Amino acid sequence: MAISSPVDYHSLQSLPEVWSIAAQKFSNTKALVAPHLKPQVSLTYRELYQKIQQFGIGLQTLGVQPQDKIALFADNSPRWFIGDQGIMTAGGVDVVRSSTAEKQELLYIYEDSDSTALVVEDSKTLDKLRPEIDNLPLKFIILLSDETVETNSTTQVYNFPQLLELGTTATLNPVPTDKNTLATLIYTSGTTGKPKGAMLSHGNLLHQVNYLYTIIQCQPGDRVVSILPSWHVYERSAEYFLLSQGCTQYYTNLRSLKSDLKKYQPHYMVGVPRLWESLYEGVQKQFRDQPASKQKLINWFFNVSEQYIKGKRISQGLSLEHLEASVSEKLLATIKAICFAPIHSLGDKIVYQKVREAVGGEVKSFISGGGSLAKHLDDFYEIVSIPVLVGYGLTETSPVTNARKLERNFRQTAGQPIPETEIKIVDPTTGETLPTGETGLVLIRGSQVMQGYYKKPEATAKAIDPEGWFDSGDLGWVTPNKDLVLTGRAKDTIVLTNGENIEPQPIEDACVRSTYIDQIMLVGQDQRSLGALIVPNLETVEQWIATEKLDLTLPSPDASPETIANSDLYSRPIQDLFRQELNREVQNRPGYRPDDRIGPFKFILEPFSKDNCLMTQTLKIKRPVVRERYQYLIKEMY
Repeated sequence: MAISSPVDYHSLQSLPEVWSIAAQKFSNTKALVAPHLKPQVSLTYRELYQKIQQFGIGLQTLGVQPQDKIALFADNSPRWFIGDQGIMTAGGVDVVRSSTAEKQELLYIYEDSDSTALVVEDSKTLDKLRPEIDNLPLKFIILLSDETVETNSTTQVYNFPQLLELGTTATLNPVPTDKNTLATLIYTSGTTGKPKGAMLSHGNLLHQVNYLYTIIQCQPGDRVVSILPSWHVYERSAEYFLLSQGCTQYYTNLRSLKSDLKKYQPHYMVGVPRLWESLYEGVQKQFRDQPASKQKLINWFFNVSEQYIKGKRISQGLSLEHLEASVSEKLLATIKAICFAPIHSLGDKIVYQKVREAVGGEVKSFISGGGSLAKHLDDFYEIVSIPVLVGYGLTETSPVTNARKLERNFRQTAGQPIPETEIKIVDPTTGETLPTGETGLVLIRGSQVMQGYYKKPEATAKAIDPEGWFDSGDLGWVTPNKDLVLTGRAKDTIVLTNGENIEPQPIEDACVRSTYIDQIMLVGQDQRSLGALIVPNLETVEQWIATEKLDLTLPSPDASPETIANSDLYSRPIQDLFRQELNREVQNRPGYRPDDRIGPFKFILEPFSKDNCLMTQTLKIKRPVVRERYQYLIKEMY
């Protein structure tokens, strides 16, 4: 089959222009398929473009003016995409968030963004926002459902079919737009707990449309399974790109993922590390269900294949542990890979092929972002010949700045910068540029970097310097060939493997309301759930023991780590007490989300203080110092 060249959109000035070109080039190709909606939805590129136009015209008919902010609180579906691009087609700026987000967060985003109209998932979402939303500036409300809403408000409410019908009664009034025109506001968590609106322009988003082809060489008709939230910039930019090239996108969910992978046999899927971990765990469970003799054979194949891929990486110069391998070391690694290749090939026929078939058997590559990928997952997917291309970026960078490629899938790195992107590593304290190989703060400059934070000039100036360098808040270093290696976060934000960003301070503040918790610090970077290091209030715990008439003895404050670990602090009654306290305080916190729940926790008896260098002069916890000192406890948690 001949490989077609990517469709070129470099000359465009706005994102909606993409869909008229795509409609011409891929007219009858399926664009969006939602098999789990009732009724099912299937739209060709021509039909998708027509509905986007109708949505945009409908909004203009309702009085939308250029750069009006319109809140879009909804989730994955073809109608989300139509609403998103319909708003931009009308000249508006969409302000996006999930319909399942907490009420106060949605109301804050609506008000802070100066939105004047609202597009919501359904009547349930609208009811959640009432009555407060009716007291804010509100020209009209659109439901992305077919529901008819009875309302006492003077604000007009239209459902999806009604708005499209409005769009057939007029013609589109073209809105002058260039690459610097604001396209969307995406709110990110702030250190104060108040989210900030990242201002992304049409040029920012078009950068991704134009250059993600350097990572994904997709072809018209290639199948894509979509499972991440469409409003999230990672999934969103991926969708824009994949659809700009004529791919067919199938919407799925966690419940249906396994069957949909087999049914639709995707060529690509965009996901976060937790998704790849879940697929891996499913495979491991199947292995564990096999007879002991077969398990032994499978493990032997994987052990041999691990040696094979290690040898291959060294010989190709793609091993982080052997960046400066000599000619003789590379030769030895090549011989090693050649020797193990026949057994690896046999393992592929007997074992690994079945793993590929479980995900449809047609995968060209999985795309991973939203956090670093664990080494064992990188190794596993390489062994079973399912390429996982890890990318890096932030909401503020639209998001992709770096990515691994099929021809250079350098495991345990975030890959090289994509076009029009610069990476600089600086000393976090002095800001001086560091030499290649040294770890420091990752700065980013490129045409995908946001315009700033909406109505927050001070936060913008802190994030982007006068030369256009964006402070990522991440720590890392670059190889001689400019592959980015991330080592941690300079910011406090904790990123879980499902891609969720958690600001620890508000949760910690809630937890210390418990009389049994003196101090607490959350951990969990690149883990499935939050964890906690807790300094208990021994006095109140002793009182609780006496009240409950339990035969328990607490260790002294100066007890050794071994004594603490084996003490009654880890008895079932005390563990249950702290679990109950953590759950109650976290869930009672305004803005609680399920990802805020604290999973494992460990006790330390030495309080954080200035004297032991675990706190600053202003009594803020030195998180990197605490993590380093108690790394052994954090490892035990996970």
